[in-house]
Amino acid sequence: MSLKLPRTLRLDPSDTFVFAQAAEPGEWAVTGSFLFLDSDVAALSGKARAAFRSGFVGVGSLGFSTLVVVSEASEAERAAAVEALAEQIHARLGAPDREAAREAAREEIDVAASLCNLPIGSVVAMHRTAEGGEIREEFRTLSQRPGADRLHGRAFHFVETDEDESSDAPEEQADLVGLLRGTPTGR
Repeated sequence: MSLKLPRTLRLDPSDTFVFAQAAEPGEWAVTGSFLFLDSDVAALSGKARAAFRSGFVGVGSLGFSTLVVVSEASEAERAAAVEALAEQIHARLGAPDREAAREAAREEIDVAASLCNLPIGSVVAMHRTAEGGEIREEFRTLSQRPGADRLHGRAFHFVETDEDESSDAPEEQADLVGLLRGTPTGR
């Protein structure tokens, strides 16, 4: 049985507009509900509310991603994901010590791995709510239409613009074929 973990997936630049901080494409991801445990969810608005409702969390950046893709992972990659998340939990979220942060990170990675009992390349979205003082997560798998060509399906509609090609704005890129094969992007 192969080890699988979710990776952040960015098909277009929308996450960079929707969230205050977007995850980097290809980061290992967790659900991230722990970021909202001490929040007054009803008072959240704008980008914080969007992050609560639908944001997975990249373990290296603590940035948000609307989608994740089920990917193969080695034991070393899993261990590195735990360490990266533990560093964030300790440094940015105030865990009392590194071992407590590591234990919390292991639990989060275990939950993330439990979402990956799907085929490699499956895309997953989440909807998070708060009910009765508890945070609830619902997940759905976005699947390809039966009979569609897996690597050549139409994912985008291209529109020509008059923007200056020498713009200083960063270009968003996604290696969809690489993501389907479990290869990280942005590296």
